Amino acid sequence: MARFWRSTDLDSMLRLTGLLAVALIAVPAFAQGSFPETNDSLFAPLDLPTPNQYRSADGRPGPSYWQQRNDYDIAVALDPATHTVSGTVRLTYTNNSPHDLEYVWMHLEQNLFAMDSRGALRTPPDSRWRGSFPAGGYQLGDVTVNGDPVTPVVTDTRMRLDLPELLESGGDRIEVEVGYSFVIPEYGADRMGRLATERGVVYELAQWYPRIAVYDDVNGWNTMPYLGQGEFYLGYGDFELAITVPSSMTVVSTGELLNPDEVYTDQQLERLEAARQSDDRVYIIRPEEVGTPASKPSRLIRAEDLEGLASGSPQSTTTWHYRAENVRDVAWAASEAFILDAANAAVVLEDGSTNNVLSMAAYPHEGIGTPDNPGWEEATRFTRASILANSHWYPYPYPVAISVAGVVGGMEYPMLHFSGVNARFMSLFGVIDHELGHNWFPMIVGSDERRYAWMDEGFNSYLNTFANREFYDRNPDPTIAGYGQSDSARVIRLTEGPAAADFMRQPWSADQPITTYPDRIRRPALGWLAYRKPAKGLMMLREQIVGPERMDAAITGYIERWAYKHPQPADFFRTVEDVTGEDLDWFWRGWFYGTGRFDQALAALEVADGTATATVENRGEVILPTQVEFRFSDGTTEVASIPAEAYFSTDTVAARVALEGRTLVSARLDPSGDLPDDDLSNNMRDM
Repeated sequence: MARFWRSTDLDSMLRLTGLLAVALIAVPAFAQGSFPETNDSLFAPLDLPTPNQYRSADGRPGPSYWQQRNDYDIAVALDPATHTVSGTVRLTYTNNSPHDLEYVWMHLEQNLFAMDSRGALRTPPDSRWRGSFPAGGYQLGDVTVNGDPVTPVVTDTRMRLDLPELLESGGDRIEVEVGYSFVIPEYGADRMGRLATERGVVYELAQWYPRIAVYDDVNGWNTMPYLGQGEFYLGYGDFELAITVPSSMTVVSTGELLNPDEVYTDQQLERLEAARQSDDRVYIIRPEEVGTPASKPSRLIRAEDLEGLASGSPQSTTTWHYRAENVRDVAWAASEAFILDAANAAVVLEDGSTNNVLSMAAYPHEGIGTPDNPGWEEATRFTRASILANSHWYPYPYPVAISVAGVVGGMEYPMLHFSGVNARFMSLFGVIDHELGHNWFPMIVGSDERRYAWMDEGFNSYLNTFANREFYDRNPDPTIAGYGQSDSARVIRLTEGPAAADFMRQPWSADQPITTYPDRIRRPALGWLAYRKPAKGLMMLREQIVGPERMDAAITGYIERWAYKHPQPADFFRTVEDVTGEDLDWFWRGWFYGTGRFDQALAALEVADGTATATVENRGEVILPTQVEFRFSDGTTEVASIPAEAYFSTDTVAARVALEGRTLVSARLDPSGDLPDDDLSNNMRDM
């Protein structure tokens, strides 16, 4: 189904697939009859949760796997005069668990922005996750369950509703209705907020409705509070949205717009249809049309509405209706300042049919770049490229993919993301690709971000590597002198070992593993532990340990097994081992659960009896396979591979190649430079 990437370097490809024809023997370098210390603890079975009927030993969902269903009907209105959202959320909650429930828990993430919230009290004022202000937090109205009033028990960013009647197992349902309002923070923890521009405010709405917590087979109710740094764990369902805004505004949202004839002009509808047939950008609202009568249907808008909101005069309103199916969340944006353009991305589905994805960008004039440094006018092209590239792993299933420019630096939601208005060209492509890549992790594969940031940020960063290689190699960057076609040097390669080693040497990365809960990760270490280190681990699995073919199949298999479900770390580890056929407990322990260094040294190099022998010592706490490159006086080289299993019973291994009449000059470890070796000074020896 998927198209997989191959190394362009023939030697690398042969080495990775084990087909390099060299005469080598890798053997433990200890004398016969001696008994060295073993690495039993490093290679011992990993203590994962015991498989059961819900989660199988091979990493698949078990035969009795279950999850709850959450269907929402939300009607809200935006009042730009007070920057307030108010409305009602109606939740139909289906209990598919084997347990009867006496109460339900809901998240109230807007309460993070109350001055006395737990998150506000622990967040420094210069933090990315800041945003509290005196009017912050939800104001709740009436709360009912099946029409009966209930008194919510609110604790910080959580709300418990005690049910009038037991919610029985096996498919029983309740309907919860909550009235609410909140003032939109100017800067909402870099995940939502508002940006004042010359032509109007850009509102980016997320965490904008009270929503049900996940009840699962592992932790029961998942009620960890929203503190800012840790993201979200959400269930799946269908959403019906009615978003009422001043008629001068344009709305974009997760889901399919149900009433385009009511909110667009006839000309805009024609342009929209043209965009659905075009690989290139088509303007729906042109830059020169923003704020003019041409931008809105005359039947909806009065002349005084175009004078802006500053006058404070009453405005006519328009309701935009959306439907999103089988998603875990919805987000939206609204502004009178939006330029809107779109194109088609034709994604081939598993059955051979095509999903024509409407790829859109919404941005104010402040997002437009220059000929030498393009900006958001290229965002639709970048959006389309990202969707097509990432669909190699699993076809993009949604009807739209939307990039929105505003105050948020970069944050993902199903079908839509918010990114910084000042991002330009390749940096803009990078953030668009990263945020859209999150549609695979955690939107399709619904992992628990509040506990395991690496299962979405790290996996997504891994996918980004391939999308970046493909895009950068095809698109020269005009801002960089000498940057040309097929030059992937500009790509930040996660396969570069020295860069990873530099991160591992930092004091803030020394004593926290990848599996640390994100709210407990030290500020400087989040990028390393949640993004780079797990992505680097996956890349090493692909390039150095199991090879591209098996690793690509494992990633695709993991997505297919857990699409629209809730995997745990053990489900991922077991899936990779099942698909690749490898026991990788030693790797998960060292790289994901451990904090040790990787340091291999070329301890000795000698020639005897027509054979060159390199003695390699593993001096760190992490074990990885490596390669020894022997260089000869005639300019030739041969590479001997040393598998991780060579270190079962020793830290010292000898790799040998036949001289075949050649004169050995030198040898070095890891000729590709991809491994994160902590000390490169001991990786090479001359004869």
